[in-house]
Amino acid sequence: MTRFDRFGPLALMALLCGLALAPSARAGETHAHDPHALWKIVHDRCAPAAARGIYPPTPCAAVHAGPGGTAVLKDRRGAYQYLVLPLARIPGIESPALVRSDAPNYLAVAWQARLYVEAALGAAQPRGVLGLVVNSPEGRSQDQLHIHVDCMRRDVHDALVRALPLITHRWHWLPAGLPPSGHRYMARWVDGARLHVNPFADLARALPAGDGMAQHGLAVVGASRGPARPGFILLSDRIGHGDRANIEELQDVTCALADRTPLP
Repeated sequence: MTRFDRFGPLALMALLCGLALAPSARAGETHAHDPHALWKIVHDRCAPAAARGIYPPTPCAAVHAGPGGTAVLKDRRGAYQYLVLPLARIPGIESPALVRSDAPNYLAVAWQARLYVEAALGAAQPRGVLGLVVNSPEGRSQDQLHIHVDCMRRDVHDALVRALPLITHRWHWLPAGLPPSGHRYMARWVDGARLHVNPFADLARALPAGDGMAQHGLAVVGASRGPARPGFILLSDRIGHGDRANIEELQDVTCALADRTPLP
């Protein structure tokens, strides 16, 4: 059981109300050109606030301490995007700490943190609406691992639905690029309602000799192969000519794809 699994419909409703009243933290607002701004926010402000029993541990929405601890922070972009960040000092996707056999599954934690996006939207979402992205070293502005939790672009969602019959349990390049840039992505399917694999380690094992995680961005998108087969599409773009592997391009901060029907 993850730290978020205790939320049923009634508890989620309470979370929706509580977050609607909570102040919104704007990451990077005062440190726009500081690549360590997110680390300073989490390490110097959120974690100490949580240790003193302050809730919410402003400017974060939540801090989950302990081994593999994380913070949840409202991003400055859009009304719905949240960031999940390790409490440990981890620069980004290229860090060897993410692919060790005992590494915390930060992306699984981030998928559970989609509740914060749903709270901001005021409604639970079909799994295909939401996704997680981690930009490459060239495609990011911050040198602390941060996972963007937000809605997917409608055209990306539709393209993945069309490509789903071609996506298997093994990583391979999709035959066509994805919107909005047309960049080519590797993809693989993972079964299960919960993310039971560590996508960082999974991608690292699949890369050929001479390639490495420092050349890649990574996305995890909720998906289903019918009502009885939930799962995830893992995506990776590689840095190349005219492509910084800024995977954030796949998300839509306006959440146009979102279901706005309130919970019953």
